[in-house]
Amino acid sequence: MGEIYGALEAGGTKMVCALGDENGRILEQTRIPTTTPEETMSAVLDFFRGRGIRALGIGCFGPVDVNRDSATWGRILDTPKLAWRDYDVAETAAQALGVPVGFDTDVNASLLGEVTYGDSKGLTDVVYYTIGTGIGAGILAGGQLLHGMLHPEAGHMLLTPAPGDTYPGKCPYHGHCFEGLASGPAIADRWGKPAEALKDKPEVWKMEAYYIARALTNTIMILSPQRIILGGGVMHQEQLFPMIRKRVRKNISGYLHTREMEDLDTYIVPASLHDDQGIMGAVRLAIDAASRGV
Repeated sequence: MGEIYGALEAGGTKMVCALGDENGRILEQTRIPTTTPEETMSAVLDFFRGRGIRALGIGCFGPVDVNRDSATWGRILDTPKLAWRDYDVAETAAQALGVPVGFDTDVNASLLGEVTYGDSKGLTDVVYYTIGTGIGAGILAGGQLLHGMLHPEAGHMLLTPAPGDTYPGKCPYHGHCFEGLASGPAIADRWGKPAEALKDKPEVWKMEAYYIARALTNTIMILSPQRIILGGGVMHQEQLFPMIRKRVRKNISGYLHTREMEDLDTYIVPASLHDDQGIMGAVRLAIDAASRGV
């Protein structure tokens, strides 16, 4: 058997822990509820101890510090989950397990899984949105995960309300941002029921497609990606995809003439790894950390 890598998808409600091989294949997986850092990380580290992992990759909820040259690299920053603020996820794991650690945002890990092992393998410029409890974006630009001054927060781009939409927005910071208008909690708050209970309400999905298409049009014009991948719980409503594509085409209004614009069915696509893209991306983070030795 080859090298074994540890993978941790650290979410605000649960932690997914897994063992994987160099091909991204998941060998074993478990879920641990996210409670306090002490309780949760104790259980997480117990899963990995004594398993002979070569390195650990972590895709973490945020915001987080992903700058390796920073004194606070690997820490969770100003999160609404107060108990986790300033918690040093990466260093805690590195010290406890004695292995190299790779660390990035949870959505960048999902993107990395898709471009390493999924249908977008080989592309160099891809945007991944997760649309669920929150909205986050992972961006691959020129073959590299984009960080910048912190990391992308495209879920908080400001959007103009849809005609007739008087909902003030769920985001406590911005109200009318992408997350505030189109996340799972925003859908439930606006319509009085969770998304999964509204499947047969076309007015819900017409409005949702409007906001997602607006955000994707902004994304296309700014980043010019080769593909946009949409994951997360809201995107399990697969009826959204043709509606979003139709609205994006209308928004572009004939301005762009590319092969991708000609075939939006293969340009705006669902995640391809059956909701394992985040944990598979964490495996890749571990492989990269092992190759660096840190």
